[in-house]
Amino acid sequence: MNDNEKEKILILSATFGDGHKQVANAINEAIEFTQPNVEPIILDVMEWLHPSLYPVSNYLYRRIIKKFPQVYGYLYKRTREKNSFSVRLNTLFTVGMGSMLEILEKINPSVVVSTYPFASSIMSKLKEQGLIDIPFVTIITDYTDHSFWIHPYTDQYIVGSNQIRDRLICLGVESNKINDTGIPICQKFVKQQSRAILATKYALKSNQFTILVMGGGEGFIEKGLTTFKTFEGLDSQIQLIIICGRNKRLQKQLEEELKTSKHNILVTGFCESVNELMAISDLLISKPGGITITEAMAMELPLLIYNPLPGQEEDNATFLVDAGLAFRAENEKELISKIHSIIYDSIPLLSMKQKTRQYQTKTASLDALDIILRTANRGRKDQTVVV
Repeated sequence: MNDNEKEKILILSATFGDGHKQVANAINEAIEFTQPNVEPIILDVMEWLHPSLYPVSNYLYRRIIKKFPQVYGYLYKRTREKNSFSVRLNTLFTVGMGSMLEILEKINPSVVVSTYPFASSIMSKLKEQGLIDIPFVTIITDYTDHSFWIHPYTDQYIVGSNQIRDRLICLGVESNKINDTGIPICQKFVKQQSRAILATKYALKSNQFTILVMGGGEGFIEKGLTTFKTFEGLDSQIQLIIICGRNKRLQKQLEEELKTSKHNILVTGFCESVNELMAISDLLISKPGGITITEAMAMELPLLIYNPLPGQEEDNATFLVDAGLAFRAENEKELISKIHSIIYDSIPLLSMKQKTRQYQTKTASLDALDIILRTANRGRKDQTVVV
């Protein structure tokens, strides 16, 4: 069977936050691994529909997140529930329906998967107006709900927890449309790995308490530079793995400032093998992005939340702490105090590892793909694109 004869699944995503793209990649991987007669196609909606505005809008998004998080938090809260303001803002972000219709006509997918809320909105509006009859599935990429994710012509929702399923039902979504499979992640995060072998690979000690720090890409580490110096006050020697993302300036600065530390420190930039660094670590300090949370839970790596962004990260943090799946520190002093307690008392970490097994599943991507394929089958007979 050649590529032109293969059934196509269109996956709509966006790079406004890496989580949407990571979930798209996880579904893409699951299709390639299990469905040889299916061709997955990932499309960055914002880049494709608005090629001239995309670089500017992406830059502004990242600047607002980094420099003015309270502005983002305000807009998030104002639009959390559906209201006149959220409807107007959603309309602003969903222009380009004609272009989307052309894409759908050209690709002719059997089903559309959306990991980006505004892509879900466009699909729902096209179905509402009778322009398409293609089934589509929305994957919510955080452990919270928001009005931008919920649209009346969505065929199926995939969510990360039973709590979100219950919340969607309260908001009027039919229960038979909601599937609590867990948030899909790539398979490398669910495979067993040897800590000893990986420690040798990264020139680290396999028997030393190790903390992985993530969040450099969006300024999280940069804001807490003094925290690493405060780590010198810990009684025990530890290992620190610090991921700076694509922030090369920060990486260079940390390498220089921490070269005389009493702790064993590895500073790295953008890393494709985060799963390996997680496998070496005993504790993750990070902002609670939906995908980072899910990857850590899959690897049974306890999480200490520090400096979450207002909005979905704050919601994620509340969910995790309430469920006993994470610690939280509100300031630098509390952060160091919690680390000190964790080092000398392993029982809370062990308890947290056990609780993650109740929430994470190592088959989330395959379970989500099963929902997607069944949705495609239900809509196959009457799938049409009306021009």
